Amino acid sequence: MPKETPVDTREENLNPPGRPDVEPRETLEFYVEREGRRYAGVHLLVDLYGGANLNDTSHVETVLRNAAVAAGATVLSIDLHRFSPEGVSGVAILAESHISIHTWPKAGYAALDVFMCGDCNPHDSIVAFKQGFSTEDVRITEMLRGPVP
Repeated sequence: MPKETPVDTREENLNPPGRPDVEPRETLEFYVEREGRRYAGVHLLVDLYGGANLNDTSHVETVLRNAAVAAGATVLSIDLHRFSPEGVSGVAILAESHISIHTWPKAGYAALDVFMCGDCNPHDSIVAFKQGFSTEDVRITEMLRGPVP
């Protein structure tokens, strides 16, 4: 059984060396408001078909970074793993949440999750996915997560 590692959330440890500094904000309440209701965030489930360059970790990293920037998010780190014989899985950790990806290159398919809170617009990341993976065949399901009081 894997050993759990405790997380140190003291302010001085939130931006370890080698990671970009993120400006502290006045509050930790980064909600999304829609039609008078407050949510923890917007979660897009993205199915991408007919994609290219889905087995190239360097390319996938660039696309994830471009998608985050397009949505107005701050990239903290990106961690990707290339499988043998093919496929890439990974996550871009954002100050505003995350983008994850799992690819099946032979099928030209990628499954992405885009979860963001605050002032970011996760829908703006879609153009970067289409351009970066050279396809127009993208299907999106939106979920509003965690209605909060």
